Amino acid sequence: MAIQVGDLAPDFSLPDQNGEAVSLSSFRGQPVVLYFYPKDDTPGCTAEACAFRDQYSVFQEAGAVVIGVSGDSVAEHRKFASKYSLPFRLVSDQGNQLRKSYGVPNALLLIPGRVTYVIDREGVVRNIFNSMMDFAAHVSAARQTIASLG
Repeated sequence: MAIQVGDLAPDFSLPDQNGEAVSLSSFRGQPVVLYFYPKDDTPGCTAEACAFRDQYSVFQEAGAVVIGVSGDSVAEHRKFASKYSLPFRLVSDQGNQLRKSYGVPNALLLIPGRVTYVIDREGVVRNIFNSMMDFAAHVSAARQTIASLG
């Protein structure tokens, strides 16, 4: 069952690009942008990550946390984050259990989907944006939702 707007976001604890555990519950009290993407260092995923990087200060000023999620390993995330100077955490969802718990669909049956969730300070999903190809729109949709949370 896919997570819907108004649902409590499933908690998780997964390693980031530095091997440190990241839990959604540790950010309670802050808005969170949780974006799922298919694969590190591919053209679309790089464009999306760099778009979040380029707007990162806007999210920081709003007190929001940005977390990227894919099935890549910690080492792959570390290389990707370093190569593109990504200032936010990338969590390793090897086995795709977090992806499954959110109900993120696959594209073309095989490619892991690209979906962004904006979660409010209480852990409730306030927006879901799903687009495989409109990378920048994930960032603008997240920015608009974060701004509306006040």
